[in-house]
Amino acid sequence: MPHPDLAPDDLGVFSQALVDYFHTATGQAARVRAAYPLATGAERLWNDFNGLITLSGGWRGTVCFCAPRAMLAQVLHLAGVPDHGDERHSDIVGEIACLLSGRARRHFGESLDVSVPAAYHRWAGAPAALLRGDARRSLAVPLEWNGHRADLVIQLERGGATA
Repeated sequence: MPHPDLAPDDLGVFSQALVDYFHTATGQAARVRAAYPLATGAERLWNDFNGLITLSGGWRGTVCFCAPRAMLAQVLHLAGVPDHGDERHSDIVGEIACLLSGRARRHFGESLDVSVPAAYHRWAGAPAALLRGDARRSLAVPLEWNGHRADLVIQLERGGATA
């Protein structure tokens, strides 16, 4: 995982948050795979539903959880939620983004500024903050759960300005 700023324990904060979420929400374990850098010029990972936070302060950039509809529908089913509409799917990725936000603030420090978590549908288009950035600072962390794959996309660097 070559990244000029993030140490493995920094990355672990985010991946452990995902593992904890899936275990708590469904009682089933999720498996996080090894992080890999996104190639320069490669299409950014974007899925059916995406939960995004933007960080500034001591760190700047974005962290986004990108998941397919079928995965989120199974989470809702196992959680006993009868409504599997788009709003509920957005709620899940927003909830995960909120969890990532809290973990980031605890790990990187209270001076970290974190945006309000936002949820995006695939067809809404990717926000500019997710699409720009130095590929050397863009990592994907694959997550596998119950036969589905989602991705955590981390684009962070040390610095004081907003991404």
